[in-house]
This record gives sequence, structure tokens and C-alpha cells, in this order.
Amino acid sequence: MKIIILKDTKKVGRKYEIKDVADGYALNALIPNKIAIPATAGNLKMIEAKKALDMASSKNLQDNLSKAIEKLPGGSLKIQGKVNEKGHLFAGIHKEQIVEDFKKLTGFELPIDSLEIEKPIKEIGEHKIKISVGDKFVNLVLEIVGTK
Repeated sequence: MKIIILKDTKKVGRKYEIKDVADGYALNALIPNKIAIPATAGNLKMIEAKKALDMASSKNLQDNLSKAIEKLPGGSLKIQGKVNEKGHLFAGIHKEQIVEDFKKLTGFELPIDSLEIEKPIKEIGEHKIKISVGDKFVNLVLEIVGTK
């Protein structure tokens, strides 16, 4: 069965790709969970329109991101956290906190899934974080400052 993928999904495909999968998998897992829709002529036209709209909004997001990073003092984002005597944070810095602090300083809200962090940051110092918006990548310097 031919399907159009609506969400990036591991082992299935990326958003807006047209794939051929087993009928049972499509009908029992992908379509009911709104991960995919059947690849009919009407759905193909609808997806092409959505794809064009997403490309335009992604371009706008890229431009706004560049402007927002220029607003950061020194080009880096400073976050404070409580540390122990060894310099380790008691609580890790998560994506949500980075997005919140970035918005406070720049007025721009990053999409949380655009931040590429494998695990929470638990040490003070400078950390480079990759932000991906569309096909553009920007490096952000995150400076963790410890407080007692």
C-alpha cells in the first residue's frame, strides 16, 4: 500500500515521503496513529500544498533565528544553576529551560525539536549546541554559570 508519511518516524521515513508498506502495517499502525495517510490523488495535492507552506514558514523561521542570535550579548546564552563543590550541577539543563531562557533574552521562541542535545547538561562551562531549522544549522554557545 502506498502511503504519505505525516511525521518523521524511525524505520518508516521522513515527513511528506511517499512509501510503499505492507497493507496490514499501514491499516493497523500508521493510519490509525495519524503517522501516515493513503497516497490518493487528492491527498497528494493536499500534501504538496502543505509542503510549500512549510517551506515558506521554515524560511521565515531561519531568518528570525539569525536575527535572534545576533541579539544575544556576546553571541552566547548564559544560564545559571546551583552547583556542588566539584562544579557539577544539581539539576541538569534541559531543552525546555534553554528554549525558555532564549525566549526571555531575544523574544524568539525556538521550536524545542530544533535543539540537538543528547542528554541534559550537568557541568558548568561553555557548551556548543546545534540548532537546526529546516536545512540550516546554527551553533549556539551555551555558557553555564554556577551559583552556590
